Amino acid sequence: MIGTGILKGMAVTLRNFAGSYFDKERLTTVQYPEERSPLPENYRNFPFLIYDTEDAEAGLRCVACKICEKECPPQCIYIVKSEDKKPDYMGKPQFYPKIFDIDISVCMSCQICVEVCPFEAIKMDKVFELSKRERFDALLLRKNDLEKSNSYYHEIHPVEATEVDAKLAEAAAKKKPAPATPPKAPPAKAEPPAAS
Repeated sequence: MIGTGILKGMAVTLRNFAGSYFDKERLTTVQYPEERSPLPENYRNFPFLIYDTEDAEAGLRCVACKICEKECPPQCIYIVKSEDKKPDYMGKPQFYPKIFDIDISVCMSCQICVEVCPFEAIKMDKVFELSKRERFDALLLRKNDLEKSNSYYHEIHPVEATEVDAKLAEAAAKKKPAPATPPKAPPAKAEPPAAS
């Protein structure tokens, strides 16, 4: 019979339509902003900088190597390296970014900056409610807007943050010098037998 395919398709559509009103799991509408759907752990939006101590300036992992700035396809990252060095979260003197800006109106959330960072200093955030009334300066995130603690990173990406911290701890353990052992005395030379 002609049209049975159309009737079968309409039956599936009608069943899905009616089921969406009565089956609780199929109710897909969320009353935003009162209700929010949980975001998956691998969700990414815009980058942020991680610091490890209570003080964001002292604990910032970023050493202003500018790799992320060079690799960024839309060139939305702007970094000015400091002239002096400050001790980092491990006490080692490091350069730090005097200026670190990201223009989120240009950022395409590609995560290349995260992939190329050798210090695990830049990660992707889950915050997506960044709409502003102005178009220009309000969409430029400055260093103090981008700094977020390692505990915040653990809240939004728990599995990934634990892996990163373990990797950083392992690298720090490898860099620690082994305990110094006293030098061994050279072996004593045997005296040649006396000739008679």
